[in-house]
Order: sequence, then structure tokens, then C-alpha cells
Amino acid sequence: MCGFAGFWANNQPRACIAENMIHQIRPRGPDDTGVWVDQHAGLALAHCRLAVVDLTPAGHQPMHSPSGRYTLVYNGEIYNHLDLRELLAREGGHFHWRGHSDTETLLAALCHWGVGGALRRLNGMFAFALWDAAERTLTLARDRMGEKPLYYGHTGEGGSSKAFLFASQLKALTAYPDWQVDIDRNSLALFLRHNHVPAPHSIYQGIFKLPPAHYVVIADGSRVVGEPQCYWRLADVAMAGIAAAGSHQTSQTLASQTMTDELDALVRDAVGRRMVADVPLGAFLSGGYDSSLVVAQMQAQSHQPVKTFSIGFQDADYNEAPYARAVADHLGTCHTELILTPQQAMAVIPDLPGIYDEPFADASQIPTFLVSRLAREHVTVSLSGDGGDELFGGYNRHVVGPAIWQPLGRLPAPLRAGLSRAVTLAAQLGQVPGLGRVPQLTEKLDKLASALRAEHGLAFYRDLLSHWKQPNAVVRHGREPATLLDCQEDLPTLPGLLEQMMYLDMMTYLPDDILTKVDRASMAVSLEARVPMLDHRLVEFAWQVPSGFKVRDGQGKWLLRQVLQRYVPAQLTDRPKQGFSVPIEHWLRGPLRGWAEALLDEQRLQREGFFDPVPIRRMWDQYVSGRRRHHHALWNVLMFQAWFEATQ
Repeated sequence: MCGFAGFWANNQPRACIAENMIHQIRPRGPDDTGVWVDQHAGLALAHCRLAVVDLTPAGHQPMHSPSGRYTLVYNGEIYNHLDLRELLAREGGHFHWRGHSDTETLLAALCHWGVGGALRRLNGMFAFALWDAAERTLTLARDRMGEKPLYYGHTGEGGSSKAFLFASQLKALTAYPDWQVDIDRNSLALFLRHNHVPAPHSIYQGIFKLPPAHYVVIADGSRVVGEPQCYWRLADVAMAGIAAAGSHQTSQTLASQTMTDELDALVRDAVGRRMVADVPLGAFLSGGYDSSLVVAQMQAQSHQPVKTFSIGFQDADYNEAPYARAVADHLGTCHTELILTPQQAMAVIPDLPGIYDEPFADASQIPTFLVSRLAREHVTVSLSGDGGDELFGGYNRHVVGPAIWQPLGRLPAPLRAGLSRAVTLAAQLGQVPGLGRVPQLTEKLDKLASALRAEHGLAFYRDLLSHWKQPNAVVRHGREPATLLDCQEDLPTLPGLLEQMMYLDMMTYLPDDILTKVDRASMAVSLEARVPMLDHRLVEFAWQVPSGFKVRDGQGKWLLRQVLQRYVPAQLTDRPKQGFSVPIEHWLRGPLRGWAEALLDEQRLQREGFFDPVPIRRMWDQYVSGRRRHHHALWNVLMFQAWFEATQ
């Protein structure tokens, strides 16, 4: 795993600038650095390397093609790179391989097939920048599911100060000497709703995230040649998969057996490809379905005990360590467990702005970093179970959401509007006649009233995901841009709300939240995290699985659990979904209260000018008094405040 940065400027590029940019993200690649400058073109490329495959200098970057036409900087792993070498040889490519790194394979593939042809053949996680000296173009590209990040955009007012910047993380861009970019208040509104800044936006004006499965071409020093191009469309995958599923009329028993066998084989191959490394390798293990299946498949293909890692907390409501330990014992892994005190976990919070580099407020960012740090003490690569929820209907909202909306959606809109007003009034009163005392009644009534106001199923789903329902009313001079969650007409025609939710999860929540969290947490400690469940062949297979084989009997991931039970007894993993988080709700009222009070001080909010202090202070007062559970929404504001403070 690695990181890269670069710039294309109107003036003569200096290597020292590129060196400083790459230094900001050095934990992504502590083993080697390289800088290359084309003075005539005005281009500089820099790279930092975490050596995982081919530890020799043959894997050094920036890497030049034998002809000298192309120069590549790249972050990630190409898991089918040996297959690509064979294919290149069969197609008549005559390559004198200097080493066995996947970087060299990727560069050869780009030379032979071109950018589009190479991208369609890759199986991996990656982001890269490719300089073509003959055409004087720079191409930026990102993997299908968005496992690896890539930011780009302009800085400077024009003339000699204007430059086109690109990097694996924002902090490399901000190190550019003429960095002149303001915070994007519209993106801040998006952040309040989603707890992350969705692609293609970033927290800075004019700086963008390249969407997953896209590439973009830059020419003439800074001119973007057209919109980013998509080389693999999840919408096409979803539609083709659903059509294929509908065309196979077999008995449910036969279909179940066939799909279980196929999923078992696909997961095994995806895991096996991600076990190739020239450095120590292990896996995160929570004891849930996804990580347990990944570890089971690893152990089935390993001649020695697989190294597994889990963390736990003293608070039993957040402690998954016993479940992980039980699975590890059953599979015979070499298991390492760390039980953390609240003080140890909270000690990470001051470092979060530097780790996540952009406002990010998924509270599971804390344990994800902690388990990465634990694993890095023993291994350089760790496999993760992320992705199973999105592929096989594993989130509670996948089970509960359609069940709630189906009866609500049948009601006439005027009736739902009237019911919403009545429920809102009951929430304000804090009681419903005849119900007696109900825990968190006001909060539940607010959620019901909001659901009743939804115009359609996707609006209902967006509401479920929203931390702040009306962020425009909180962010000063901010106007929330439309995203895929707002544009029903841009979605493929899918059979039902479950399929629509899963599609949107894969397009938005997965890359912008889950994969961002894993990348930043692991890279902060120089650990490569690999995600077998997001092998694009598995994604394509998952869309061929009928929804009844995903969500069944009030539980998600039915088919995935059938595979897991071939390796791990059901009683070791069957339990309500717990999530991977920490007790933020209790911490903010307790040991973190002083920290939060300082960041949410009314005069401070007024002075900084990003937020209207009134609704935030009202929410804080309701929370600390115990009247409302606003901790998720408040965590969003606190993470921005902490990030902004760290950037000053």
C-alpha cells in the first residue's frame, strides 16, 4: 500500500515541493519515497511506498515504462497481476520484467491496452496517476468500489500561481505553497446530513474526489478534458444481475445449493488472491458473519494458524471480543485480543482530525483505528470483512426499512401528512394517550413523523440515513447540493425498496463512509487493509442473488450465512447485529463533556461563523439533560469543530 501526490503548474516545478507534499502522507508508505519532475512539462510526481509485493528496488515509484513515454504513481494492489502477465504474453507483448511487483504489471497493461482496456481487466483496489509524455496528458483513475482514495483540483488565482493538484489524501494538497482554497459550506451541509462528505465533493471548494470506477484526463497543464469517465457501472451490473436471476426458474432448494456453492468458491478465490504478500499477513476478526467467513476461508487455505486481531471494551454492550475469541478458537487461529479501557479509547480522539484528514464522524472510526494499530504490531497486511452488509442485505435498515415503508407507502399522501402532524404534536407533548411510559418516546415519534412525511420510498430511506434532517438551517450560507439520494430519476429501475437501498449503499455509504474509514485508519499506522468481499466478481454475483436469499425471516445475509455454517457452527455467530462502535452517547455526557462544551461554546460558534449556534446549543441542552439522544448529530458538529481547529 502506498500514497502519491503531484502537481501540474504554470511555473517550473520544484522537487522540494513534491517532497513536502508526500511527506504529509508518509505513514501510507514508510518504506521508500520517490520524486520525479518533468521541468519542461511543469509536472511533478511523488510517491511513498509500503512494500508488500516485491520488496526490492524493482518496485520503486514513480515507475517509467521501458520506452520512457509513460510514468506511473500508484496506490493499491492488483490481485490478478500474474494472470495479466500471462495474458500479455499470449497477446504478443514482449516485456522484460525487472521484478515481480504488480506496479510493473499495471504499467505494462496500461501501455499495451490503454487506460480503458487495462482498467476493465484489473481485479484490485487502486488509484493511480499516469503521465503520457507523448500526448502530454495526465490520467487519474480509481478502482471499481472506491477502496482507494483520490483527490484533485485547482489552487491559485491564475498566472504563475495556478496549479492542478492531486493526491491520495487532502493533507498532501494543503501542503502546496500556493494553497488558496476555502472551506465549502455546501459540502459542510452534506457532511451534517451524512457524517461524511460524499463524492465527488470534498470539504474544500474546487477540490474533488474522483468517484469509484472512474478516470479523468487532464491536459495543457490544468485543463480537465471532459467529465470523469465511468469504466464499470454498478447500475448495469445490478440490472443485468436481476435479469439473470429472473430468467432462472429452478426449485428453491436447488437454487439455494447452487448459489451457496458458487458463493463459497468465489469467496475462497477472492480471499486466496488477497493472501499473496511478501510480508506478514493477518485478519481483523469481530466474530460477526463477514469477518468470520473471511478468516475461515483464510485458514482453509493456510498451512499455519492465521493471525487474527480483535479489540474489546469493558462496557459489555459494546464488547464483541468474546464472540471473536470463540470463532478464533474454533478455527484454530493465532488470536490477539486487546480489551480497552474508556480512557485508552478516548485518548485517540485528539488524533482523529489528522487521521481522517477531512471531517468524518462515523464513531466506529475509533475502534477501527485501534484494531488497525493492534494488528500493525504483528503484521503488515490485514484482511477485513467489510462489504458483506452492502452485498447481502446485512444492515438493520435492509430488514426493517421495507417492512415499515410497505404499509406506510400505501396510505394516501394527504392522510400521511395529517398523521405526521398529529405525531409531531404528540412528540412535543411527550406522550401518547393509552401508551403509558415508552423509552425514548419523543425520539421515536419524531422518526415516525418524519417517515410519514416522505414522498416515496427513497425519500424515506434518505431520512433514515440523515443525522441532521435540515442541515441548511444550521450551516450559515450553505446550501446542500443534490446527491444520488435525491435524484430518483438517475437510479436504475430496480424491483423494490430493498434493492434500491442496497444499490445506494454501494454507491454512497460504502465508498464514502466504510471504505474511507478503513483506508484512513489502516494507513495511519502503515497497515494495508484488503477487502475480499468487494472483489468485483463477488459484487456481480451478489446482484444475481434474489432478495429472498438475502433477507429472510427477519434477518439479513441469509445466503452468506449458509456458506459460513460450512466452517463455523451457527451458535457461534448467530446474534443480533451489534455494529463496531463505542459508547459516544455516555462519553459526551461524562468524561468528554468538557471537551465538547469548549468546541460547542456559543461565542466560539458565532465567531467562527460556520454554524448557527441556536439549534446546536438547543440540541446540546436537550442531550446533556437526558431528554433526547442527539449524540450522533452532535458528534458530526464536534468532528468538524475538532478538524477545523486542527487546520488553523
